[in-house]
Amino acid sequence: MMMKSVSLLAFMSVLPAALLYAAPLAKGPVGDPAAGQSKSAVCATCHGRTGNSLAPEWPKLAGQHAAYLVKQLLDLKSGARKSPVMGPMAKPLGDADIADIAAYYAGQSLELGAADAGLVKTGERLYRAGNRDRGLPACMACHGPAGTGNPAAGFPLLGGQHAAYTAIQLRAYRSGERNNDRAAMMRQISSRITDAEIEAVSSYIQGLYR
Repeated sequence: MMMKSVSLLAFMSVLPAALLYAAPLAKGPVGDPAAGQSKSAVCATCHGRTGNSLAPEWPKLAGQHAAYLVKQLLDLKSGARKSPVMGPMAKPLGDADIADIAAYYAGQSLELGAADAGLVKTGERLYRAGNRDRGLPACMACHGPAGTGNPAAGFPLLGGQHAAYTAIQLRAYRSGERNNDRAAMMRQISSRITDAEIEAVSSYIQGLYR
C-alpha cells in the first residue's frame, strides 16, 4: 500500500508538466518502411542493420515510435539537439527521407538486454515510484509500467534501451547539454537525480521488457 501511495504522489507531481509536454506532435509525411530500409544503410554502421546497436553508447532504434524518431532527426538537422556526430548525418535528409527511415526502424524488433541484478531494487523503485523527498517523479508516469512510452504524447519507448546510452542522455539533460525536451520536462526531472540513481534506473530500464 505504501508503494502505491508513493507512486501516486510521484505521478501527481509530474502530471502538470506532462500535460504541457504532451501536446500532439506535428504530423508529417507517412513514411515508407521499404524505402527507409534502403535509406538507412549508412545508419547501420552505428545503429545496426535492424536498429539494434552493438555499442552501448549508441541508441537502439528498433521498435522506437516513428513520431519520436522523426522529431529527433528534425531536431538534429536543425541544431535544436546538438550532436557533432548526428548533426551532419541528419543535415542532408529531406522530410520524406526522415519519415521513411523512422518508419523502417519503428517496425523492427528490439533485441532485449538485461539489468544488473545488484541495481534492480533501487532502479525499480526509482522507475516506479521516483524519490518523493527530492520531488523526483516516477519514470513510468510518462513512459509506462513496461517502458513502452506514449507515441501520441511524444514520450519515447525506453524498455530494453542500452543502460549506457540512457545514462548519457540523463546526464546531458541534467547539464543542459541536451535541451530539446518540451517544456524542459526532462531537464527539470534530471536536475533532481544523483549519479548513483542514474546508474540504477538506466540499468533497470535496460532490462525492462514489454
